[in-house]
Amino acid sequence: MNLKTTASSIALFLLLQSSYAQQKLSGFSSEHAQQQQDLEARFDKGLSAAAIGNNIRTLSAKQHYLGMPRDKWVAENILQQFKSYGWDAHLETYQVLFPTPKTRVLEASYPAGYKAVLKEPALKEDASTGQPDELPTYNAWSADGDVTGELVFVNYGLPEDYEYLERLGIDVKGKIVIAKYGRSWRGIKPKVAQEHGAIGTLIYSDPKDDGYYQGDVYPVGPYKSEYGVQRGSIMDMVIYPGDPLTPGVGATENAQRLERSAATNLLKIPVLPISYHDAAPLLAALEGPVAPDAWRGALPFTYHIGPGKAKVHLKLEFDWKMVPAYNVIATMKGSQFPDQWVIRGNHHDAWVYGAADPISGLSSLLEEAKAIGELAKNGYKPKRTLVYAAWDGEEPGLLGSTEWVEAHAAELQQKAVAYINSDGNSRGFLGVGGSHALEPFMGEIAKSITDPQTKVSIFERKQASDLVSAASTKAKKDILAKKDMTISALGSGSDYSSFLQHLGIPSLNVGFGGEGAGGEYHSIYDTYENYSRFKDPGFEYGVALSRLAGHAALRLADADVLPFDFRSLSKTINGYTTDLLSLAEQMRENTAVENQIISNNAYQLAGDVTKPLKAPVAKPEVPYIDFSKLQNALVALDKTAQHLQDARKPQLPAAQLEVLNKALYQAEQQLLHEQGLPNRAWYKHVIYAPGFYTGYGVKTMPGIREAIEQRRWKEAEEQIGIAATAINRLTDYLEKTFNSIRN
Repeated sequence: MNLKTTASSIALFLLLQSSYAQQKLSGFSSEHAQQQQDLEARFDKGLSAAAIGNNIRTLSAKQHYLGMPRDKWVAENILQQFKSYGWDAHLETYQVLFPTPKTRVLEASYPAGYKAVLKEPALKEDASTGQPDELPTYNAWSADGDVTGELVFVNYGLPEDYEYLERLGIDVKGKIVIAKYGRSWRGIKPKVAQEHGAIGTLIYSDPKDDGYYQGDVYPVGPYKSEYGVQRGSIMDMVIYPGDPLTPGVGATENAQRLERSAATNLLKIPVLPISYHDAAPLLAALEGPVAPDAWRGALPFTYHIGPGKAKVHLKLEFDWKMVPAYNVIATMKGSQFPDQWVIRGNHHDAWVYGAADPISGLSSLLEEAKAIGELAKNGYKPKRTLVYAAWDGEEPGLLGSTEWVEAHAAELQQKAVAYINSDGNSRGFLGVGGSHALEPFMGEIAKSITDPQTKVSIFERKQASDLVSAASTKAKKDILAKKDMTISALGSGSDYSSFLQHLGIPSLNVGFGGEGAGGEYHSIYDTYENYSRFKDPGFEYGVALSRLAGHAALRLADADVLPFDFRSLSKTINGYTTDLLSLAEQMRENTAVENQIISNNAYQLAGDVTKPLKAPVAKPEVPYIDFSKLQNALVALDKTAQHLQDARKPQLPAAQLEVLNKALYQAEQQLLHEQGLPNRAWYKHVIYAPGFYTGYGVKTMPGIREAIEQRRWKEAEEQIGIAATAINRLTDYLEKTFNSIRN
C-alpha cells in the first residue's frame, strides 16, 4: 500500500468514527452517568506521569525475584503505599516451591575448548546492570540433570518441526536439541523435545527474531545484544499453573503437598536458555542436512540441522526450596454492595530488575489506587468493594495469584464481579483481551480515552492500525464498517488465568504496546534506564493505562446495572463455531490432497534423489463431525441474550437490580465443565484455555478444537456435547434471570 492510500484510509476511518465521540455509559441512569463522568474527570486529574516514573525507578532499582529479601521489601513498599492512600491493606503469604540454580555447565568437545559464557555483562551505559549476585540465566523448573549427547537443531521446537525431522530420518532420541525462542511459549519447546525422547534442551534467541537483524542492539538501540538471555519458567502451565505441589488448593503453610516427582506440570529433562553468542559456535558445528529456508536465522553461517562433530555436555543442578510469596491485598469497602468485589491486579516480582515487566504495569495500578484514595478522602464511596492486588511469584508460573484464587475459590465465585489484569506496559496501541460479554463495555471506555501521541481516542488509533495492516481489501472494508471494538480471547501467561479459566470469573487483560519493542525481556537489561529511553519516555502510556483500567474498575464498582452484554458473547462463540467447521473441512480437504500426493510418489520424484525425503505417512480420512448440538445451543443463547438485554434497565426496583447484577456477574460460571478439559482437569472453561502446544496462545473452544487438530474424532464429538451442555446451561440461567426481573 502506498503512503497516499494509507493516509486516505486513515482519514476516512477517523471521519467515520468521529460520530462516536460522545458516548453514553452503559448500565447508568442519565443522572448517574453524569455523576460518573464527573468522577472519572476528577480521577484523571489525580494521575501523574512523574509519579509513575518515580515508582518504576524505585521498585526496579534492585533485583527482586521471588524468595529473595528484596522481593519482600518491594511487597512492603507497595503495602505502605496502599495504606498511605487510605486503603485497608495487608500481606497475604503463601509457601511455594521455587528452584534457583546451583550448577550450570554447558560445554562441547567440538569446537575445541568450547564452554558457554552463560552470563550477561554489565554495561557502562546502564548504571543498573552489574549489581552483585545477579540472578543467573536459567529456566525455572528445569529438571536437575547431567547429560551428554549429540546436538540437533529443531527450529522453534514445535510438533510440526519434528514431523519434518522425521521425514529427514533424523531422530532426537538420546540427543540434546537446540531450539529458537519464538512462535510458541518457551515451555512448549522442552515439552515436545521430551515427548520425542530428547535428553536435554537449549533455547536461544536468534538475531533474526530478536537482535541485530531487527535493529540496533542495546545500549545503542532496544534490541537484544549477543549476550542477552531470556530467563523464564518452563512449567507445563497448560496442565496447571501455580505451586506444583498444591494443585487445586492454596499453598498455605499447612497445606497437603505432593512429592515433587508426582507434580505432573514439571518436566523431566534439563533445560537451559543461552545467548546467541553462546549458541553460534554450537550451531556452526552442526552437520547433516542444510536447514530449510524457514528455519534459517541471521547468524553468519549456513544453518545445518545436525548432528555433527560436537558432543554437548549439559549439567544443571538446582536448589529446590520452599519460599514465601507475598501478595499485597488492598480493599476499599463498598457502600451499598460490600459483598460484590471488583478486583484489579498486577504482579510485582521480576526475573531481575523488571522495569518493564512488571513494574511499568504495577506503577500504573498504584497510581490508580492513589487517585481513587484521593477521591475517597473527598467523600467518594464506591458502591461495590474495590480490591487492588499486587501478586508475587507470577514469573515462575502465576504462583501468587493462583494460590490466592485457590484459597478463596468459594468466596470468589460468590462475590467477584470481574478481574482486571495488567502486566508490562509500553507505548503504542491498545490491547484488550478477556470475557466477551464485557466487549462493548471496554469499547465504550476506549472511545473516551485520548491516545498520548496522536490525540485521537485509543479506540480510533487501534482501529486505524488494524486498518493499515489488514491483509486484504475485504478485511479493510470490514474494519471501516465496524463501529465497536473487538477484544481478543485469553490464553495464559499472566495472572488472569486462575480467575477466568479455573473459576469462571469474568476477566480482562489490558495494556499498551507495539512501539516499544526490544530485547530486554527477562534479562538484566530490563532496567529503568532502558525503559525510560525506549519503552515509554515520559511515562504517558503509564497514565493511559491508569485511565483505562481505572475507569473500568470505577464503572464496574458504581454501575446501576453491570455492563455485561451476552449478545457479544453469543456472537463470538458463533464465530468460533464457524472456525471449527472450517477447520474440520480444511483438514478433510488437506488430508485427501496429501494422501493423493503420497500415492503418486510425488515427494520422491520431486525431491533431490541423492538426499530423498521420506514421504509423510498417509492419514485416515477426516470423518463427518456433527456440530448440530452446538449450533442449536447457540441459536437459543442468541435469542435469550437479546431478551435479557432488552429487559435490563437502570430504573428497575432496588431488589430486582441486586438479583440481576449478581446473576450477571456469576453467569460466566455456567460455562465451566466440572471435570475440566481432557488431560488437564484444572482448566474448566469450555470457551477459553491456553493451547496444549501453544502455552500462552489461546485455544478457543479448546476441548473441541484440540481434539480435531489431534485427530481424536470420538473425543471431538464428546467435547461438542460438553460445550453444548454448558451453553444450554448458560441460556437457561439467563432465561431464569430474565423472567425474575420481568415479573
